[in-house]
Amino acid sequence: MRSSTLKWIVLSATLLAAIVVTVQLYWLKKVYSFEQRQFNNNVVKSIRGVFEDLEMNDQVGVIQNDLIKSPGDNYFSFKADTIPPKDSLVFYIQDEFADFGVLTDCKLGAYSAADKKYVYEEYIPTAASRYVGLTAAQQELPVYNKEMDHILLYFPHRQEYVLEQMDFWIVSTVVLFLALIGLAASLFYFYRQKFLAETQKDFVNNFTHEFKTPLAVMKIASDVLSQGSILQQPDRLERYATIIRNQTEHLQGQVERLLRTASIEARDLPISKEEVDPNLLVEQALGKVQPLIEQKKAKIELKMENLNGTRGRIHADKAHLELAVVNLLENALKYSSEPHIVVETGHEDDDFFISVKDNGVGIEKQYLKNIFKKFYRVPTGDIHDVKGFGLGLNFVKRIIDAHKGKIKVNSLPGIGTEFRLFIPLN
Repeated sequence: MRSSTLKWIVLSATLLAAIVVTVQLYWLKKVYSFEQRQFNNNVVKSIRGVFEDLEMNDQVGVIQNDLIKSPGDNYFSFKADTIPPKDSLVFYIQDEFADFGVLTDCKLGAYSAADKKYVYEEYIPTAASRYVGLTAAQQELPVYNKEMDHILLYFPHRQEYVLEQMDFWIVSTVVLFLALIGLAASLFYFYRQKFLAETQKDFVNNFTHEFKTPLAVMKIASDVLSQGSILQQPDRLERYATIIRNQTEHLQGQVERLLRTASIEARDLPISKEEVDPNLLVEQALGKVQPLIEQKKAKIELKMENLNGTRGRIHADKAHLELAVVNLLENALKYSSEPHIVVETGHEDDDFFISVKDNGVGIEKQYLKNIFKKFYRVPTGDIHDVKGFGLGLNFVKRIIDAHKGKIKVNSLPGIGTEFRLFIPLN
């Protein structure tokens, strides 16, 4: 299974998990609303039971529910034409609460319109109550209706009580969330391991291909040189000796690149800054890839800013920065069939930039975020017409990071790519 397929599986699993979470939260909200309504209904039933136990209303034929109001989230009030004795009211309230399962603390107050105050108040704890009642007992009851006698019930811990009734749902939701988080972490880890395994496999394939051809050429050339008649053909002898030397230098360069990459595993690449003429640096980098330029018959266009004085100098590690430019030039030449490369230098804000722009195959947008990763190469199927280990751009990135600079990449498939290196002037 390729990592791209696994990626879609991970995305699908993430979407499914999001749907599950959404549904769970929806039902959790529904259960919470149901428990709130259930609490309201149980309180109303308890008050109706108190109406039946005590004669508090003189009017005949009045619907009891019309006498019960909920002026606030945690408050219930009901009209009382006759305010009952405190002990009787407390006794019957407790009894009705027990019958209908209202198992949380409550503070009641009997308000007299004639006296314009609560004639008595009482805090009623319950056996199942887990809350300290001191604060609730001292809570001053508000007056919602000064025009009539009424009883006010205040439930200070209503929300906590309702949430306690939802223990199973809350615990199951938390367990579900933890399970989904664990699953997501496992899928991400598996995807990452799969991606690394494929990257290593691609590296081995590239490594094999990179060394296979030069070794095959060297073997053929050595077979020719082992023939006795070759000594009688000095031109042919020199040609095959040159082939072996060139292929040896190529392999040596690749080995050095691998060793250099392995030696800079530290987070920050050690650099030694000095004053550098960036235009001269670019010219020297071009000189190092001149054989490849001639081989590819490339056209090089220079747009160098005219530098003078202190403006013509940057502080950088000359050897490393030159190597970064060489890597970009090599890529531009390798990935262009008829190379036309534009190399530009200049100032932009507080940075000096070096730009290498080619007319090569370009890079798809989806791959741009990975091109600076070690061993990463843009997928080309089974085509291996361009050699390499996927180390060059990673090394360029490390060099620019060590200079506290940045890299901008602009690329269009089939048109070309521009890499712009920015080195801070300050």
